[in-house]
Amino acid sequence: MMITLTEENYIKAIYHLGKQGSTTVSTNAIAQEMDTKASSVTDMVKKLSEKGYVDYKKYQGVSLTESGKAIAINVVRKHRLWEVFLVEKLNFSWDEIHEVAEQLEHIKSKKLISQLDAFLGYPTHDPHGDPIPDETGNIKKIDKILLSEVKEGNDCICVGVQDSSTEFLQYLDKNKIALGVNLKVLQREPFDNSIAIKIGDKELVISNLIANNLYVKVS
Repeated sequence: MMITLTEENYIKAIYHLGKQGSTTVSTNAIAQEMDTKASSVTDMVKKLSEKGYVDYKKYQGVSLTESGKAIAINVVRKHRLWEVFLVEKLNFSWDEIHEVAEQLEHIKSKKLISQLDAFLGYPTHDPHGDPIPDETGNIKKIDKILLSEVKEGNDCICVGVQDSSTEFLQYLDKNKIALGVNLKVLQREPFDNSIAIKIGDKELVISNLIANNLYVKVS
């Protein structure tokens, strides 16, 4: 069954809002994510329901069916592989790639994506630290917590970001915070939960907002 670019975008939005398709999502949440009217969302989810991609119950919300989840995972796989390609082969910075990958993720050729995966050496994570589904849809997860949860005195490694906005990624670049960088939590300020951290020889105080958007693995 043919699926449009817009339908794929809705399915992907439901997948992300529903925590990888595991929970029900309200039409209002989808409308906010897609920057559109709730009435437009209702029309679309009815159409997706007719095609068998979502389960929609009025006043209860929307969830993905198995076929809908498979489409979402495939789109996510393509998006993240293209992000790797843009950074590793075309020298894009990690704050430039999301919008370009949003366009490339809708390419339908299975052969192209399969060969892209092989060409890149079968990467397991994108430049933001998010896992890349393999060809069968399996996702390799890593143990990670938010930097805001790390106890004082603990060492950790930056393994991902929750916020992939240009502004946030540029902030990280400016402060030499990147995937694979070792951090040490020195002190937490009780008043505003800001955190003093050490990166190499440099000490830095970051806000709770920053700490709540950085994923780390405790050493």
